[in-house]
Amino acid sequence: MRLGVLDVGSNTVHLLIVDAHPGARPIPDSSHKSVLRLMRYLTDDGAISDDGVTAIVDAVRAAVRAGEAAGIEELLPFATSALREATNGAAVLALIAAETGVELQVLSGIDEARITFLAVRRWYGWSAADMLLFDIGGGSLEIAAGGDEYPEVALSLPLGAGRSTIGFLHDDPPTQAQMDALREHAASVLDDALPAFANLPRAAHISGSSKTIRSLARLAGSVVDGVGSLDRTLLRRAQLDDWIPRLARIPADARPALPGITVDRTFQIVAGGIVLTEAMRAFGVRELEVSPWALREGILLRYLDRLV
Repeated sequence: MRLGVLDVGSNTVHLLIVDAHPGARPIPDSSHKSVLRLMRYLTDDGAISDDGVTAIVDAVRAAVRAGEAAGIEELLPFATSALREATNGAAVLALIAAETGVELQVLSGIDEARITFLAVRRWYGWSAADMLLFDIGGGSLEIAAGGDEYPEVALSLPLGAGRSTIGFLHDDPPTQAQMDALREHAASVLDDALPAFANLPRAAHISGSSKTIRSLARLAGSVVDGVGSLDRTLLRRAQLDDWIPRLARIPADARPALPGITVDRTFQIVAGGIVLTEAMRAFGVRELEVSPWALREGILLRYLDRLV
């Protein structure tokens, strides 16, 4: 069957179209993306502005049209932190439903962490044993760990790349003082989160997912031989620490000239790098493997599981 997974996130509205059925690996067909950067539309009281609401509705409507043109049989629509936390989020969801017919499922931060962990577990399989996962979105950082399909511990922290950029990196390029302040803040939030993982076995496999981490890995990571035609991408903390100061000195509009840095992530990639390196430092991680699957694939896999 042909399925569409619609992700209304803090940075983009992204429709992934796949051919899939229970028990088989989903095969991507195409995708449709609108770049919104919703954090820039937040008002002082935490609401999404009228312009932002219009942008979301237009992007969802465009995604619906793309899905219809591709012949999808079922649409799996969900939203994450931007709509979850907006003070007018309920009204925006109602308007999206009225204008487009799409009723978005709003995931909690814990849901995001758990479902992403499921996708990464399925990608690496049981041989990965106990896993630790980092996933950086626009609004939040998800961390999950455990030895089963769903994690034993899952947390969502307010350290997303977009949120951190708006909160700390006010200049373009950012100043050293701004980056230091973000590092201190991230380290403090992560330090408070560590006790939740204290009683878990040491992870045998450490992974990172999300577009931000994939972008950083293309810039600063290493590709090593994997199984068959599937190479492995590793991102080492030392490489990331080396690249962040150089990346920060480049204006945002010039960063897409670098490998892996796309236009839709260029404004928040420095903050994403700082948050990731601090997360790795807090958990004593020297390197992680980048997972090709993340939240959208997890939503799809969970849906297919329920058909069995």
